[in-house]
Amino acid sequence: MDEEFDLATRIASRICHDLISPVGAIGNGVELLGMAGLQNSPELGLVDESVKDAQGRIKFFRVAFGRAEDGQGVGEAEIVTTLKEYLGGGRVRLNWPQPGTVSRAELRAVFLAINCLETELAFGGTIEVRPGWEVTARAERLRDDAAAWAALARGDGDGLGPEQVQFALLPRAVAALGRSVKVQRAVGEISLRF
Repeated sequence: MDEEFDLATRIASRICHDLISPVGAIGNGVELLGMAGLQNSPELGLVDESVKDAQGRIKFFRVAFGRAEDGQGVGEAEIVTTLKEYLGGGRVRLNWPQPGTVSRAELRAVFLAINCLETELAFGGTIEVRPGWEVTARAERLRDDAAAWAALARGDGDGLGPEQVQFALLPRAVAALGRSVKVQRAVGEISLRF
């Protein structure tokens, strides 16, 4: 495995591991405040919504950017819950019927692909995941971040900002599986295959 990629995944795993407990504690505190009679407070509602959003993002990022040990698998229920918590009821809808159990390394690549395609859907749209792997974004209007897609094609992070790091990591995650990423564009859609 690429040493830089391995180090990056270790750092991401550590950060997510260290954040999940305090964010969970805040969620527990919000729940206790709700049981104390403050559940209808708009302030508490905002905190509760923010905690749930943070927990969903941490769970997603832990898989997408974290380390994947050999033999680790992620069950369907956890995949569905993680994606639902990450995407919520926002602008992006996901269609991945019955994902089944997926190896952590494969799922890391799928989640990174979802994260790349999500940036194309700034105006809303749908991401579809098919086994094999084909991950496709569809929308009436795509963002088309040419610099990020060029970095993905090169397999490096030159010129990318922190919000685009998934474009540099996806080719490395797929290479760790012994494959390469193929990008295909058509009107109103973009697909990643690996």
